[in-house]
Amino acid sequence: MTDLEYIAQAVDAATVRTLLPHRPRVLALGEPTHGEDVLLDLRNDLFRQLVEQDGYRTIAIESDCLAGLVVDDHVTSGTGTLDEVMERGFSHGFGASAANRELVRWMRVYNEGRPAAEQVRFAGFDGPLEITGGASPRLVLTALHGCLAARVDAGMLPCTAETLERLIGPDDRWTESAAMMDPSRSVGRTPGAERLRLLADDLVALLDGQAPHLASASEDWHRARLYGRTATGLLRYHSWMADTSPARITRLLDLRASMMAANLLALAERGPVLAYAHNSHLQRDKSSMRMGGGPLEWWSAGAIVEAHLGRDYAFLATALGTIRHQGVDTPPPDTLEGLLYALPKDRHLLDARRLATALADRPPAARVSPWFGYAPLDPAHLTRVDGLAFVKDGHGS
Repeated sequence: MTDLEYIAQAVDAATVRTLLPHRPRVLALGEPTHGEDVLLDLRNDLFRQLVEQDGYRTIAIESDCLAGLVVDDHVTSGTGTLDEVMERGFSHGFGASAANRELVRWMRVYNEGRPAAEQVRFAGFDGPLEITGGASPRLVLTALHGCLAARVDAGMLPCTAETLERLIGPDDRWTESAAMMDPSRSVGRTPGAERLRLLADDLVALLDGQAPHLASASEDWHRARLYGRTATGLLRYHSWMADTSPARITRLLDLRASMMAANLLALAERGPVLAYAHNSHLQRDKSSMRMGGGPLEWWSAGAIVEAHLGRDYAFLATALGTIRHQGVDTPPPDTLEGLLYALPKDRHLLDARRLATALADRPPAARVSPWFGYAPLDPAHLTRVDGLAFVKDGHGS
């Protein structure tokens, strides 16, 4: 048996427990690419075990936090059909995944007949953002205002609902896709948008100040806080969409990561969380990409969460051998993926730090992907990873 075969273990909850000194508040599992159901099948298998055996009660994925409320309502109370939920409850096209559909179906079955305290909840932890820009703040601002208007004296509100509607205006001003590449097309720094940022801040401050009164309505309170985080985050994002400085894109990436982290931290306040997203969003190291000819770097959501939670944050990365339908063939044998590809089984979970030690005398080369949609794992990150899941071959969705 080789050193790597000795380190490689089954991908299951029992192995996870051997890798971690205690159950973390947030246990994150990353993926190196989107759209591969073989990776999501691994996630489903592992998360089911961790829910059933280790008491995790929230599953959060890289999807719109507002759309995720549709899924949560379905899995906890049966609201809507599975077809409706898959169409409306996911962003980034993730609702088309058969594995995501199976996750939602299983969660609903698991929760059937269980008291609320024992149910597993669903959450999206991304902002309502797509690569072309951000959503209109209408939904979250009006929802937050409505939550407060129903519970506090009207004189305490910073504005009326009509004022919000007037300042927001047509939604297509906010969702203008050309604004991602042309700041002049963004509405984010108009006088109305700047006024909305102040009002959003006042509404969130009022919500916080009324915590002793409002927190007794637990679910409404948590949703109102989500609306507040999302409203202020969206308006910051739109403001930086209108910026013309060289820092513009980096700040947008940073703001998205901050919104993700804030959502994960809020979920962790309610109990232990299983999180799933791209490795780059969950890693402890800085994330990076090239855009417009230059490198961009920002702290990932995982790094931000760990700064708050310390040892109560754990990260399992995933590496993948091939994605042949995307031109990613058998990895070179001197790369990390190549070394793992030579192992006999299709799935493995390895202690990443022991793996780094085993490879210290022969550091693997960094793999270069021929396809932009797949990010090989940087071998230099191994010492900052709690566990490494490896899947031999992707098959497409």
